[in-house]
Amino acid sequence: MPVQERPAGQRPGAGLGSEAASLPETFPLPTVPLADAVARQHRLLECVARHFEGEQLFAADAGVVPGLGRPRTTARVEAVLADFFGAEDAALVQGAGTGAIRAALSAVLGAGDPLLLHRAPVYRTTAVTLRGLGVAVTEVDFNDRAALAEALDGGRFSWAYVQHTRQRLADSYDPGEVLAACRAAGVRTVVDDNYAVMRVPESGVELGADASCFSLFKLHGPEGVGAVVGSADLVSRVHADNYSGGGQVQGHQALDALRALTHVPVMWSLQSAVGAEVAERLTTGEVPGVAEVRIANAQDRCLLVRLDRPVARELPTAAARYGAAPYPVGSNSRYEIAPLFYRMSSSSLEDVPELAEWTVRINPMRAGADLVLDILRRSLRDLRETGD
Repeated sequence: MPVQERPAGQRPGAGLGSEAASLPETFPLPTVPLADAVARQHRLLECVARHFEGEQLFAADAGVVPGLGRPRTTARVEAVLADFFGAEDAALVQGAGTGAIRAALSAVLGAGDPLLLHRAPVYRTTAVTLRGLGVAVTEVDFNDRAALAEALDGGRFSWAYVQHTRQRLADSYDPGEVLAACRAAGVRTVVDDNYAVMRVPESGVELGADASCFSLFKLHGPEGVGAVVGSADLVSRVHADNYSGGGQVQGHQALDALRALTHVPVMWSLQSAVGAEVAERLTTGEVPGVAEVRIANAQDRCLLVRLDRPVARELPTAAARYGAAPYPVGSNSRYEIAPLFYRMSSSSLEDVPELAEWTVRINPMRAGADLVLDILRRSLRDLRETGD
């Protein structure tokens, strides 16, 4: 991938002295209020009822069923997802979110084909996919509407790739507006909806994209299951490419993912509310040692907490002694119930490396604000005492 261009005036990552740079202004994506999340959850079950009968929810098949090329149960779950997201079709794939992105892009692009994407550090797994496909990548700043319009003018691109959550902390573009601009120019779109689907009011396909790609593992489903939801022609190609029996998502995996999905909308809404409460209380100075806090969609929706001392690398270990998770498993997977205290994401640090020693990200996961703040307070106290 091309090297990220540093905007004019932005400080380089070398030599900070005794104080850290301030966190850039962030532009968090909208969340879903609790009442709307409840309605969504109920609507998902209405979709389930349309595609499953009685005991079908208690039994699952396996194998390459003639005429389907996959288990019947898997096909039913795919129909539920397409129904829920208002899409023409859906495909479950192995490889979680990375596998879904790879399946969608490889279904529509070949070596040397042009692909438009945002000028920002790309997730490493996505960079591997783009390198493997051998596509000709062109980057444009999606925050700059004029630059995006210029890139889309002239019919050079057939496809664009849009990441729903933020690649750079200062990203401010509206994914819906980017997708609309692409659609108006006749450019089709694949959206990475990881960390966004069911947390934001509308996923990429609901905003008009040709495909939404996301991990069901990040939605409390089983390890390794991903989804491509979108247009019939793209999804049919994904199914055709995934002809091997060993590559299928078996019926029991599909049912497991569906069962988990039925409580995710409400859980995400509650988590977003807790994050907002923690941010507000930190801003009032409730925890000594915190210099600044931002809510950000830096991968998953989280809190970026800048400390008043360069102890960010030590904080996760200290927090783990009080019950925090010191590293992620799948970023909101079924394994992650304790608050996560962790470094900033690799893609974020690639853009602002100067914050590495000073800033941590915190995700409440299933916890309330009191526990998150208590862990942070006690951890910072310990680090002060050991540092004195």
